[in-house]
Amino acid sequence: MLKPIGTSNFWSSSEDSGQGKSVIKSNDTFLNIKATWKLQETFVNRAHEGKTQRCYHDRRRVRSCLHLIDRVGVVPPSRVFVNRSLAMEKIKCFGFDMDYTLAVYKSPEYESLGFDLTVERLVSIGYPQELLNFVYDPSFPTRGLVFDTLYGNLLKVDTYGNILVCVHGFNFLRGPEIREMYPNKFIQRGDTERFYILNTLFNLPETYLFACLVDFFSNCSRYTSCETGFKDGDLFMSYKSMFQDVRDGVDWVHFKGSLKEKTVENLEKYVVKDPKLPLLLSRMKEVAKVFLATNSDYKYTEKIMTYLFDFAHGPKPGMPHRPWQSYFDLILVDARKPVFFAEGTVLRQVDTTTGRLKIGTYTGPLQHGIVYSGGSSDIVCDLMGIKGKDIIYIGDHIFGDILKSKKRQGWRTFLVIPELAQELHVWTDKSSIFEELQSLDCFLAELYKHLDSSSNERPDISSLQRRIKKITHDMDMCYGMMGSLFRSGSRQTLFASQVMRYADLYAASFINLLYYPFSYLFRAAHVLMPHESTVEHAHVSFIDTESPLISEEQIYLLVVSCCDAAAVTAATVSVQV
Repeated sequence: MLKPIGTSNFWSSSEDSGQGKSVIKSNDTFLNIKATWKLQETFVNRAHEGKTQRCYHDRRRVRSCLHLIDRVGVVPPSRVFVNRSLAMEKIKCFGFDMDYTLAVYKSPEYESLGFDLTVERLVSIGYPQELLNFVYDPSFPTRGLVFDTLYGNLLKVDTYGNILVCVHGFNFLRGPEIREMYPNKFIQRGDTERFYILNTLFNLPETYLFACLVDFFSNCSRYTSCETGFKDGDLFMSYKSMFQDVRDGVDWVHFKGSLKEKTVENLEKYVVKDPKLPLLLSRMKEVAKVFLATNSDYKYTEKIMTYLFDFAHGPKPGMPHRPWQSYFDLILVDARKPVFFAEGTVLRQVDTTTGRLKIGTYTGPLQHGIVYSGGSSDIVCDLMGIKGKDIIYIGDHIFGDILKSKKRQGWRTFLVIPELAQELHVWTDKSSIFEELQSLDCFLAELYKHLDSSSNERPDISSLQRRIKKITHDMDMCYGMMGSLFRSGSRQTLFASQVMRYADLYAASFINLLYYPFSYLFRAAHVLMPHESTVEHAHVSFIDTESPLISEEQIYLLVVSCCDAAAVTAATVSVQV
């Protein structure tokens, strides 16, 4: 079985490595390295011939070379990506959320269920019967959008509040239309009374529902559209009241409605069951403590977790079956995150036979097998005898799980982003689109290369700008109607900036940790500022990857250094998973 090794992400075969040395067994890997060395040899020959022509092709060749080197690593969807370096051997405790982390809900089946139940709730409180004809479309919504409760628009913004995409119903607005409502194409993200960020996977159904409702009322002859809502005779419904009705409907479905009931009635339809889950948690419990902190109630948690660990065997075939509680040192339900990471709530004990809470506050020591309700992050540290930096908390909620645990407690964080698998597929499968966009950026820079402040010449870049706009749109459409979760063209989204700021590690699934040893050092890449990434060192060959002008000597030296580093890593590092 092939497994990732070292920081270069080479692949090795643990069955054939022998003597503790890594042996590269993949034919693709060998061919890629061979191609890289062949390219290096070409650069050597051309450098000796004195050919130092500068051109775009050199830049594209070096990027292709680096792409070949990178391809010898672990398959991207199975990787863990690093924002801040983290030494796994220093982690003394693994904490987990349940929903969309341990329990991965099947998409779009689960979102469709939540969407349908919310629509039924709206109709029951007086909304038109026609809403029952709505059908959830998973290709439209993406996480991280902002709903403007004043104008009823869905906005995709960057970290500073600049508007990247604006949609009214299903009508994508153009620049002039956007500026009529947002003169600077900018919003104040801090205005939480007006702008609501739809950051979670649970928000996907309501994101699509907002668009459906705005589109319905805009096109229904019974209603007259206004700037901030709709009129039906003497009745006026603002976008803000519509927003509040949807939010109340979603909360009702989750806490009082039949969403959980219908989920547990058909777990195979709505919940992913992964046999690697008990294996990974058993390995974690061998090297550290493990706890569960979920906002779900005990009865629902019990049914979901029992299903997830319902295998005929234990962590491995041949081992006896174990109840799900045995994989955790501490179990907390009704955690009420993000309040859990601040003042928290009263810690109480759950009667697991009835599902009810026992009277009084629990003040005793940690007891294995007992399920607790409420509590706080401070109580977790006290019960388990650990500090904040000793904990890595794994969850899917950028605000409730990651941001608050990082800012208030200093916990290390691992963000689960299920959409990452699709994002990586598009990123690799549509690489030609990204390369063309980069080439256009280079060509734009070339037009101004010989101009300075004394120049009266104004290059005509209108056609180039139109081409860049079209390529950006084509690239966005590869991901879905609202584009990528992480970017629009070359600009990062608000969600992407939050991931980079608050998540130490992130991956499509925390199961990816199975492919790394618990002594692994997740090393963050160096993040360079523009003055560092675009300016060469005086005596060190450093390639300016933003410049279209690169000499072949620079390419050669970069390739040599990359190949040498890769070869050294492949020859010395071995991982037994």
